[in-house]
Amino acid sequence: MPARQLRLARPAPDPDPRPVAEVADALAALRREMEVPGSFPDAVLAEAEAVVRVDRAVVGDGRTDLRDVPFVTIDPPGSMDLDQALHLERAGASSADPAGAAFVVHYAIADVGAFVEPGGAIDAEVHERGTTLYAPDARTPLHPAVLSEGAASLLPDEDRPAAAWRIVLDARGEILDATVRRAVVRSTRRLTYDEAQARIDAPDPDAGALLLLREVGELRLARERDRGGVSLEVPEQEIVPHDDGTFGLEFRSTLPAEAWNAQISLLTGIAAARLMRAGGVGVFRALPAADPRDLSRLRRTAHALGIDWPRETPYAELVPTLDSRVPRHAAFLNEATSLFRGASYEAFGGTGQEPGVPDDAAHAAIGAEYSHVTAPLRRLVDRYGTEVCLALCADEEVPRWVLDALPGLPRTMARTGQRAGSYERAIVDVVEAALLAGREGQEFDGVVVDVEDDRERTRRLDREGGGGTGTRRGQVVLADPAVRAPVEGTDLPLGDPVRVTLREASVTARRVRFTVG
Repeated sequence: MPARQLRLARPAPDPDPRPVAEVADALAALRREMEVPGSFPDAVLAEAEAVVRVDRAVVGDGRTDLRDVPFVTIDPPGSMDLDQALHLERAGASSADPAGAAFVVHYAIADVGAFVEPGGAIDAEVHERGTTLYAPDARTPLHPAVLSEGAASLLPDEDRPAAAWRIVLDARGEILDATVRRAVVRSTRRLTYDEAQARIDAPDPDAGALLLLREVGELRLARERDRGGVSLEVPEQEIVPHDDGTFGLEFRSTLPAEAWNAQISLLTGIAAARLMRAGGVGVFRALPAADPRDLSRLRRTAHALGIDWPRETPYAELVPTLDSRVPRHAAFLNEATSLFRGASYEAFGGTGQEPGVPDDAAHAAIGAEYSHVTAPLRRLVDRYGTEVCLALCADEEVPRWVLDALPGLPRTMARTGQRAGSYERAIVDVVEAALLAGREGQEFDGVVVDVEDDRERTRRLDREGGGGTGTRRGQVVLADPAVRAPVEGTDLPLGDPVRVTLREASVTARRVRFTVG
């Protein structure tokens, strides 16, 4: 699921560092309030140190030597928790490829299962955490760094255990065959998105497989559109301190290479879901169609941001026309992540579960059944999905520890996902308060995108002890800065331009409030 990506820039030597410190303090307070885990317990760290002392990248005993495949990783700058490495080639190297084969995608995924003992201290801790949490100033990892940034990470020039996918595509980019097996791999290069894009655009004489990434990525984007799916290019946002103590928000536009790279991950998740359906065991990532109310709210947001969205144009056709390098478009793409609410995990075939595969568990934004298997260093469920696929492809029984855990996985991921969502929303509140702090009393142009209905208002007044007035509450989106915040007023004209007055912008309280009239 796409999420807003926020980063806090550190001030240059001259600007006043106090506003940045206030934001950092607010984020630290948020972590304490939400009991976001800090360091790992001693037992977890001790177990991690012990398991990394044993070489897991050993050929044999069911692990294939793929060190001759020139895998590369493509990640944000500075990333050390490298889940995925890829290599693409044109079909023809294997006589076993089916008729019509045009491309072969090799996709190595960190084999976290090789390091985590079921029922051990690490396993118990990652079930509590569920997922890596991200904030503008810090990252709360799922696994200890000695694993996630060390022995289990697909770092360059290191032999690593991996779950190696081999996915064969036809000339249109459709899946002809997909298998996964345990292997030993050796990544040859760690690239940033900028570096990958530059090698593709040059083109670099050594680009090789990266040129195929563009070709296959574009084919998969076309097949996604055919399915009615849509990919969001959610740009990274940087909170930038100004000399006068205020903040600005700058967007780092996404690159085509990021979209192509994401399509390889989506391709693998679709292939995994097909294996699970055929095997009658696994866990899907499901998403219902967007709520019409959310789509209406998003249309009003487009209006607020000056984006032309004709009534007859479907959302899936609008998104490809947007450019994340344009701040208004980037802000809209961030707001569009709200359409991904309601995603869930659907597990089947586990211990005590009725046999059968869910009839309707497709992911509406992808337009296909889909499973999470490509980020096991950062998301708990991926380790289980990977183990299911490994067993099915080897024609072996799915491990008992996986079957026993499957029924409870959706609850675990829902609990930890809710915490991650609440954490992200509170971070956005801090950021928006920082952008507006010191501008209380100023007027802004905006559009009211949501208003509480009569039932919501009645329930609110009951909670507040009655004494109601004609005041209603809603949400307003500003054109500049592009923020969404609570608004109050006796007349909140839904979808119409309004002038609103900033009444409060508190970084410490994580609160912004506007009024109309």
